[in-house]
Formats: sequence, structure tokens, C-alpha cells
Amino acid sequence: VQLQASGGGLVQTGGSLTLSCSVSGHTFSDLKMGWFRRAPGTERAFVAAISKFGGNTDYADSVKGRFTISRDNAKNTVYLQMSSLKPEDTAVYYCVADKGRLVVTKAYEYWGQGTLVTVSS
Repeated sequence: VQLQASGGGLVQTGGSLTLSCSVSGHTFSDLKMGWFRRAPGTERAFVAAISKFGGNTDYADSVKGRFTISRDNAKNTVYLQMSSLKPEDTAVYYCVADKGRLVVTKAYEYWGQGTLVTVSS
């Protein structure tokens, strides 16, 4: 399974940004999808997840109400819409995928290369 994330960049505090991740090498609708992030000097942390057909989502408390995960199974793509961005959202964001079913399970087998999001104060 190959994951290609894009859409990172520099944005001001309070701004918005949408990340995309295209998937190949496996039937997309057979994968739950998610996003993790690693801020400078920290461990990777869960951000959001979405079930195989989009019926269930899960978010880290730190992004609830500000970030939205969605997917388009016809385009083999998952998105992360980020709004009201804060400097503490600065991180490398990783697209992840797994064949498991439950979005509450944070284990993911497949990881993309990451895209950098920088929020300036």
C-alpha cells in the first residue's frame, strides 16, 4: 500500500489548510484511514481516523471542532480539513492506513512520508 500526502505549507494562526492523501496498491474501501502528527521534539500523536466507508470518525481532543476528516472512495483519497489553526498544530502530518475495522483502534500498518504544516504566530 502506497500513501502520498500533500497540501502542507505555511499558514497564519487562525487560518485553514486541507491535507490530501492518495492511496494506491490496495482496494481503498477496504482500508480505514487516519492522520497522525509529530511536532518538533515529541512523539507521533493520533489526530483523526475514518472508517472504510466514512460512517465513523474519531478525533484527538486537541483537534475536535477544528479538524474534519473525510474520504472519497471513488478518488482513493482521504482529506484532513484543518481550521482555526494554532501554532501548536505545527507538525509533520502523516497519512496512515490499516485493514482493521475499528477507528478507535490506533494501530496502523501503513504510513505515508509526511507533509509539513507550519502555523505562524
